[in-house]
Amino acid sequence: MELEHNKYLIAAAVCCVLAALAHVGCILFGADWYRFFGAGEAMAQMAEKKLWYPTVVTAGITAVLLIWAAYALAGAGVLAGLPLTRIALVLISAVFLLRGLAFAWLMPRFPENSLTFWWVSSLICLTIGTLFAIGTVQRWQVLSSSA
Repeated sequence: MELEHNKYLIAAAVCCVLAALAHVGCILFGADWYRFFGAGEAMAQMAEKKLWYPTVVTAGITAVLLIWAAYALAGAGVLAGLPLTRIALVLISAVFLLRGLAFAWLMPRFPENSLTFWWVSSLICLTIGTLFAIGTVQRWQVLSSSA
């Protein structure tokens, strides 16, 4: 393992963990948090009614973000290699960048989400995707396609 860790992938991991914590906050603190983060009135109302859907969806997003943080740390050289790290980092970069760029296409499909939600979340996704992409490119030779 190299002595110097990749700062871009570490920053991407930190962003993923912070996003995961925000999602956990929505689960723990309910409708007001869903509203604050712009998830839409439908999600907030379901949370108020204690329906399972917001919790399951939000927990799933949280789990994915934490797994992606682990891959970022593995790619950065902080954690031991995870399976298919290089491929995973490319796919994670692509998902974040596509999500950030596709907001105009996604907005009509989720009309309950606020415009602020779309702008802020898209900018966050573009930032995280860029961190993943730069870090992946910088570590490309170190990363094995099978580790």
